[in-house]
Amino acid sequence: MWILVNALAFALYLLAAFIGRPRLAPAQRAAQPAGRGDASTLAMLLAWLAHAATFALVLEGVHKPDFGFAPALSLTFWLVAAVYWVESLYYPLQGLRSWICLLAAGSLLLTWFYPPFRFAPPGAGLAFSLHWAMGIAAYGLFGAAVLHGVMLWSAERALQQRRPGLAGLGPALPLLTLEKLTYRLATLGFVMLSASLVFAVLFSDRLFGEPFQFNHQTVFGVASWLLFAVLLLGRHVLGWRGRRALRWLFSGSALLLLSYVGSRFVLQVILHR
Repeated sequence: MWILVNALAFALYLLAAFIGRPRLAPAQRAAQPAGRGDASTLAMLLAWLAHAATFALVLEGVHKPDFGFAPALSLTFWLVAAVYWVESLYYPLQGLRSWICLLAAGSLLLTWFYPPFRFAPPGAGLAFSLHWAMGIAAYGLFGAAVLHGVMLWSAERALQQRRPGLAGLGPALPLLTLEKLTYRLATLGFVMLSASLVFAVLFSDRLFGEPFQFNHQTVFGVASWLLFAVLLLGRHVLGWRGRRALRWLFSGSALLLLSYVGSRFVLQVILHR
């Protein structure tokens, strides 16, 4: 049952990406026929719902729960798609649709090849569940912030070099509005990451008798938190903007990706544990 729902979500994401792929210049995109956009919107909505059903089947016990890197990526891009849906109600972000659908489809494909292998530690309790939930929420918010950041970088590059931006990532929004959205998402992600680290301290102290275990997951997680803290402080106090702020955002997001998904990838794919 789970694999059928997973395959349906995968196919619908690909369909939405194909129908909604950017083929027009930004000035012409507003004049495109409504039917094409409506079909892409419907396909993505159905894909998102089918994607959500895969998690519901896990909660109902139909599919084994998994804390590996592939399900973490799948849940992350499901959250990114949810953020996109909310924002698209207020801003014209149709150019991002194909990119998000392709990333979500790719994450679903990974779950086929890397099945469940790891469960919650025995006795971890509610603190571990909250740590994991807040951490994945942070992944989703920072993932959305990075996509917006790439969109911002592409728009600034197009203006400076007088050449087209990346397909679908052109300046559909005023740069100041896009910048505000990018760092608003980063701020929310920072709050979720902070909460995740607090719950990590609680369940680690309960399970292992110490608030932090010194391993690469902890090091990358704390390092990413510090980079994001410097980014937000630099923006609010020193007025950082443009490429300097984006470099901090991309660097912190890369470390955050390595902290959980990276460590699980190494254990599951490379070390086969």
